[in-house]
Amino acid sequence: MAKTRRFPSFFCTGVALILLMTMGLTQSVGAADRDRLKAFLTVTGFDVALDSIALSAADAPQMLGMTASDFGESWTRIAEDVFDSATMRDMALDILEQTLSDDDLAHAAAFYASPLGMRLVEVENASHMVSDDDKKQAEGEDLVAAMVASGDERLDVLVQMNAAVDSGDVAVRAVQEIQVRFLLAAGTAGVLEQDVDEDTLRALMKETEGELRLSMRRSALASAASTYRDITDEDLRAYLEALKHPQMQRVYELMNAVQWEIMGNRYEALAVRMAQIAGGQDL
Repeated sequence: MAKTRRFPSFFCTGVALILLMTMGLTQSVGAADRDRLKAFLTVTGFDVALDSIALSAADAPQMLGMTASDFGESWTRIAEDVFDSATMRDMALDILEQTLSDDDLAHAAAFYASPLGMRLVEVENASHMVSDDDKKQAEGEDLVAAMVASGDERLDVLVQMNAAVDSGDVAVRAVQEIQVRFLLAAGTAGVLEQDVDEDTLRALMKETEGELRLSMRRSALASAASTYRDITDEDLRAYLEALKHPQMQRVYELMNAVQWEIMGNRYEALAVRMAQIAGGQDL
């Protein structure tokens, strides 16, 4: 699937199933069976996109004003445990069994199984698993700057691609919701010394929402420039047209919601484990 966004580094300062419900994505008629869904995860690259959620765990202590060293030698182990690939993939399959129609699955899978689709998945998978996100972003920003300076029409294609995979601006809402869920869970678990007030958190996020939206768009554009740097303009335009198809729009709306829900769920679980480490209880 087209490059999705991990937690950016500037978050130092769920979309739960309710979001799926408000988008009308639950209880899909003619939902796909599990075996076909497993194949769908692979052919679209969504399995690797889910695996890449684990890379965001490095930012978790920073979001609480702490560092990984505050949790001792157990930090790496619990992060790997909470963000276990098999667990996250099973969660995705459980949701998709109830939400993804057979027709939409077939449409998306057919595109990504094509020669162009396979090439796109190859570069997207590689991009998802780059651990040095700062370096990738810097490279992408340089590519964007060069396109701006030369008036390259490729830049507009990338902008439209990003809009196509997040047409409802769901990413901003999702990131805010994940932060709230994580901070509330950390407060309830006792990781934080001070009380966490949900209304105050949401009010603060509302104040900085515009800045967050702009930062995420810039980050997403740089990421796209880096991810697709070896893909021709012609192929990018073909990809854009594929992404605009109504069925692909529904698939991406669902994939985004599923990924954000899993991320929120795993961050809540991480908060509990962080509290256990801090209290010397983790085994």
